[in-house]
Amino acid sequence: MKLKDNYLLLLVLVCLAIFFVNLDAIYVNIMEARNFVTAREMINLKHWFFTTMNNEPRYEKPPLPTWMTAISMLIFGMKSLFALRLPSAIMGTLTVVFIYKIALKLTAHRKFAFISGLIASTSFYILLSGRDGQWDIHTHAWIIMAIYAFIKLVSEDEERYLNAGLAGLFIGCSFLSKGPVSIYALFLPFLIAYGAVYKYRKFKGIWKPLILMLIVAAVLSASWSLYVYFFDTHAVSRITEKETSRWLDYNVRPFYYYWSFVIQSGIWTIPAFVSLLYPYLKNRVFNKQGYKFTLWWTLASVVLLSIIPEKKSRYLLPVLIPLAINTAFYIEYLFRRFDMLPKKEKWVVYFNFVLIAIIGLVFPFAGILYFREQIQDVMPWFVVTSCCLFIIGAYMIFYLRRNRFKHVFYLSIWFIISIIFFGLPMANKIEVNPQYTSIRKVDMYIEKDPMPVYEFKGFTPEIIWEYGRPIKVLWNGEGFEIPQQNKFLLLATQEETAEMKNTFSTFKVEKIDEIDMNPVGNTHKERLYRNLYLIRKN
Repeated sequence: MKLKDNYLLLLVLVCLAIFFVNLDAIYVNIMEARNFVTAREMINLKHWFFTTMNNEPRYEKPPLPTWMTAISMLIFGMKSLFALRLPSAIMGTLTVVFIYKIALKLTAHRKFAFISGLIASTSFYILLSGRDGQWDIHTHAWIIMAIYAFIKLVSEDEERYLNAGLAGLFIGCSFLSKGPVSIYALFLPFLIAYGAVYKYRKFKGIWKPLILMLIVAAVLSASWSLYVYFFDTHAVSRITEKETSRWLDYNVRPFYYYWSFVIQSGIWTIPAFVSLLYPYLKNRVFNKQGYKFTLWWTLASVVLLSIIPEKKSRYLLPVLIPLAINTAFYIEYLFRRFDMLPKKEKWVVYFNFVLIAIIGLVFPFAGILYFREQIQDVMPWFVVTSCCLFIIGAYMIFYLRRNRFKHVFYLSIWFIISIIFFGLPMANKIEVNPQYTSIRKVDMYIEKDPMPVYEFKGFTPEIIWEYGRPIKVLWNGEGFEIPQQNKFLLLATQEETAEMKNTFSTFKVEKIDEIDMNPVGNTHKERLYRNLYLIRKN
């Protein structure tokens, strides 16, 4: 088989380019810092089961992705951002591969499955999650694998117990990654859609394997939670109560907040929207039953997520998985019929892809204006990025004028790959904060005069990650624990200054430095800023 016909291998190569290249280009964000600190403390403090962050219990998230990250740390080192984000890149790749396998299983159309995988890999939040050290991509990757095993279970007569066991195993791993999130937001909508379109005709013959699936899933899902509950009941109860209240009153949004979900697919926003227009597309797709299924799956996921009071844009990640397959039905139709479409149908396609082309054509000129005095720092990468995007944009216009949509589609994939290869290295060189001061500067004072360092009222994950070890917080939730040492270093935010001085009114308080870990110069986040004080007993 020629490489161009080996769609799965080509898809894996695309995933390597999209998820693995320049993984260390972007600075660590707050979600990543939480996870990386927890993984590091697994290794340094031996907290493999009783997970901690800054040496405080962190049972909000199950530990499977953290275990994977800790193992990657042990292999590649704790300071390698590539190693820290590698597990997410692997799970992002698995997500795309199993989207391909599900699309192929449902339609037996290899090129369609390939298109589905390409759309998924370049959809904004899937791409972002696969390059980011957070756990959303983990929980959804396990569930998409469970869905594939479940489809084989209900549609094939062979290896039913094996498929049931695998489905249960993958569901359990998903739960151990982020609790029931993906079971609710991805697997349940799948069950609804599959039942509505394909029915469960063989249900009577598979009830025993289904019981096996449920048992395996339940045992694995409950294992870690029950373990920490029995051995650290008080901490688990306190954290559970806190997390439950957050779902009811934190980031509460109206029911319709997610209705613009197609925007999260990035460059596929307009095609994704068109793919949802059932009256228009139902008689144009090559597999009407498969199209109805992915449409049901997508909409069911949106509705179920909309019911939950707490809403964030990144929670839409599971919706993008069936949406990628749904969008592929429209793209495949354009592959077949674009040159014969009337102008009233073509204008939507022109608008979407001409917009991408214009971005490529304008980038060299807009970039010069944007970078200005920083242009010398990024010149090699800027030149290569500009050339690639300009050429891709020009060719997209060229092929659109000749009604060769297939080339336009593949050029869109190359557009994203070019940005990842050549554009991302510019990210950590622009808008750098000239006042940036690392928390590690604290060690300079400790080396000269050994003494402990404390946080006054709360800690910031990025600061703890950068520091390399826990920093004890004096506030215990009810009051301040005053250190017994005669002198110590204390970190406090600007807003905490008055309360800090009042708390240590009988001490000698001297401000000796400032810590500013805001990486970007035009953005100031108070949580990344600390005043450093030397506190002495009078």
